[in-house]
Amino acid sequence: METVLSGIRSTGNLHLGNYFGAIRNFIKMQHEHNCYFFIADYHSLTTHPTPEDFHRNVRQVLVEYLAAGIDPEQATLYVQSDVPEIAELYLLLNMNAYKGELERCTSFKEKVRKQPDNVNAGLLTYPVLMAADIIIHKASKVPVGKDQEQHLEMARTFANRFNRMYRVDYFPPPYAFNFENKLIKIPGLDGSTKMGKSESEGNAVFLADDPKSIRKKVMRATTDSGPQKPGEKMSQPVENLFNLMKAVCSKDTVDYFLQEYKNATIRYGDMKKQLAEDIISFTTPLREKILEIDADNEYLSKVARMGAEKARESAGKTIREVREIIGFRSFY
Repeated sequence: METVLSGIRSTGNLHLGNYFGAIRNFIKMQHEHNCYFFIADYHSLTTHPTPEDFHRNVRQVLVEYLAAGIDPEQATLYVQSDVPEIAELYLLLNMNAYKGELERCTSFKEKVRKQPDNVNAGLLTYPVLMAADIIIHKASKVPVGKDQEQHLEMARTFANRFNRMYRVDYFPPPYAFNFENKLIKIPGLDGSTKMGKSESEGNAVFLADDPKSIRKKVMRATTDSGPQKPGEKMSQPVENLFNLMKAVCSKDTVDYFLQEYKNATIRYGDMKKQLAEDIISFTTPLREKILEIDADNEYLSKVARMGAEKARESAGKTIREVREIIGFRSFY
């Protein structure tokens, strides 16, 4: 059974794009692989979050992943900072990571451009911490998006470099987990092709949104003036709404509005009302589960503690062996 690891951003709420993208695949993977899912709170420190938001965001992400279907009995779900062995491996890998290769990293250059007044060492060594996250459990597969492929390549570099420097075959080089065509891409409500919390306001429908918020967002979704003649090509915003419909509505509903569009008789207001109600029907069970778990502090504490114990058992074994390989010896 392959070991699969995926990091979870510790900021913001989960939206339909997350759910139909990675989460549904995580739910299936946890029954087929040895899965580690962690909330990457160390990584978020590169933007200097406030202490109040920091803890609240980590808690919210934990709650929502549990509500979405991650089973802490099947997978190892943990908070990154609950496993101090990660920080030690991060330090050790930094000793063999070079300034030039880190400065060439595309994401570092982008962050320097976006936050020129906060170019901290954590931004520069972000790929090293990501590598430590992965190889501390000897994960061989990592589900990553296009924007993280270079970091995964660097994780392979650091794993292979360690093996080469110490003449061992210890860390397996990690590779991208291939979802094949199983990912459903959910577009945004603002006319963009991506639903995301970092996009414009109102772009995303979050799993925790109440019905009033959902209706308001969907009714404000970008469209156009409508087809002027039968068979007219769809604009991107309208195509987005149909793609969103295909994810949450019945086939009959989608077919009905597609035919209305083809006939140039579609009323976008009616389409949006139907889409909003179907999104509400889809997200209501998830929202209710989120509220239920959020109110159960004892359960959350149990899940976090169990995840930390399972992750530390794996990470502790790696650190002990890495120390021995490097040559650390205790004098007591």
